[in-house]
Amino acid sequence: MAIPGQKQRSNVEELLEGIWKQNPVFVMVLGMCPVLAVSVSAVNALSMGLATTFVLVASTLLVSALRNVIPKEVRIATYILIIATFVTVVDYLIQAISLAVYDALGAFIQLIVVNCIILGRAEAHASKNPPLKSVINALGMGAGFTIGLLALGSVREILGAGKLFGIALFGPEFQPWVVMVLPPGGFFVLGAWLLLFNWLNIRKAKPAAIQSAEARA
Repeated sequence: MAIPGQKQRSNVEELLEGIWKQNPVFVMVLGMCPVLAVSVSAVNALSMGLATTFVLVASTLLVSALRNVIPKEVRIATYILIIATFVTVVDYLIQAISLAVYDALGAFIQLIVVNCIILGRAEAHASKNPPLKSVINALGMGAGFTIGLLALGSVREILGAGKLFGIALFGPEFQPWVVMVLPPGGFFVLGAWLLLFNWLNIRKAKPAAIQSAEARA
C-alpha cells in the first residue's frame, strides 16, 4: 500500500536495504542471541543464517498475500502462527539433512519464532506491501543477517580453531585463541565489527556533510 507523497523504492533498493543500510546485525543490532550463540563456527553461522532467511522469506510472502484478509485485531497472533509453521518445517529439514548441525544449533532453531527481525518485517513491511516487494526486502534482510553471522563465525573459527568451514588453515604450531570459542569471544568480535561498520558509515557521511556545508556557504 503506497503512502501518498512517499517516493517508492526500486527492487534493488529494497534488496540492498537489509544488506547494508539496515543490516540486522551491524546496524539495527537485532537477533543477538543466535548471533552470539551459534557463531562459534562458519558452518553453524551459515546454517542459522539460511534457516532464518527461509523462514523470513516464506512468512513475509504469506503475510503479504493475506494482508487484506487478516483482521487487524489478531494480526500479531496470526503472524506468529505463520512464522511458527515455517520454523517447524525448517526444524524437520535440518534434522533430515544433518543431525550434527541440528545438535549444534540446538534450541536456537525453535527460537527463530521469536526473532524480532522476522516479526518486525511482517508487521512493518509485509503487511503494507505487495508480495514481490515484500519477498525482495525479506531476501535482503535475510542476506544481511547471514552475512553478519558469517562475519562473526568465520573470525571466531579462524582464531579459535585455526580452521574455516572445518578446513585447517595453519600448521601444527598455531596456538588457538581459546577465548574466541567462548561467550566473551563473541562479544569481542561483534564489538570489533560494530566499530568497523560505524567507522565506514562516518567516513561515508563526511563528503555529504562537506558538500552540504559548501552549498550553504
